[in-house]
Amino acid sequence: MPIKIAGAQIGSRWEDPQKSLQKAEPFIRKAVDDGASLICFPEQYPTGWDPRSVRHVEERDGPIVSRFRHLAQEYGIALLGSFRERSDPKPRNTCIVVDREGEIAATYAKSHLFTPAHEDEHYSPGNTPGIFRLSNVPFGIAICYDLRFPGLFGAYARAGVCCMLVPAAWPASRIGHWELLLMARAIEYQVYVMGVNPTGMTPVETYCGRSLAIDPSGTVVAEAGEEEVLIPAVIDPEMVFRVREALPVYRNGLLDDGSRNQA
Repeated sequence: MPIKIAGAQIGSRWEDPQKSLQKAEPFIRKAVDDGASLICFPEQYPTGWDPRSVRHVEERDGPIVSRFRHLAQEYGIALLGSFRERSDPKPRNTCIVVDREGEIAATYAKSHLFTPAHEDEHYSPGNTPGIFRLSNVPFGIAICYDLRFPGLFGAYARAGVCCMLVPAAWPASRIGHWELLLMARAIEYQVYVMGVNPTGMTPVETYCGRSLAIDPSGTVVAEAGEEEVLIPAVIDPEMVFRVREALPVYRNGLLDDGSRNQA
C-alpha cells in the first residue's frame, strides 16, 4: 500500500539542540495532521551541520536522541533525525530513525565524509547501510555528500529498498548539483528519492532549500523553494515494480554486475 511521508525543510538554531527541537514541533504536528507516517529532517538538524565541531557529541541514549524518541511517541509518527554520535576514535555523523512508538528502527553513519571541508579529520565514516521498513515499505538512508556516490544507492536498490531518504546540508553555491544528482539517483536505480535540505545562513554555509521528492520514473512529485516548509510525498512500492517492468534499466544493470534481479 502507498505510504505518505514528509520532509521538513527547516533551519537549525545554531548549536542549540533544545531550541532546534522546539522549533521542529510545529512541523511534526503538521506532518501528522497531513497524514504522514514519517518526517525527515536535514543533516545534523539539532545543531546545524559543522564538519569541524564536536560539541553536543553524545551516545544514542543522550538528550538529542531521547528527545527524538519522545517526539515520535508523543505525536505518533516515525522520525528521521541526525546527530553527532560518540564513537572511538572520532565521532560519527549519524542518522537515526525512530518509529511511532519511540523505538529505534535504524541507524546509519555517513559513509562518505566531505573531505573538501575536512569532515574526515574530525569524524569517522560509517560502513553499514541503514534500512528500515515503514508499513512494510523498505527505506534506505544516505547523507548529503553520499549523493555523489552511485554505488551506495545501487547497494540499497539491490537490497530491495523502494525509497531513499537523503537528509543534507547542501550549500546554495552547488544547488544545481543537488537537483541533478537527486534526479539521477532516482532514474538510475528506479526508486523514490527524497532529499531534505535546510534553508538560511549558518557560520559554515548558506543554504537555499530546494528539497525534492522524485519518483522512480524521474518525475519530481514534490519540491520546495527557499522558505521553511514541509514537503509531502506518497511512496507507492507498486510504482517501483511498474517502472522497472516497463523500462528494465535496473534489472539490466544488475545483470551487467553479475547479479540477479528479484523485483
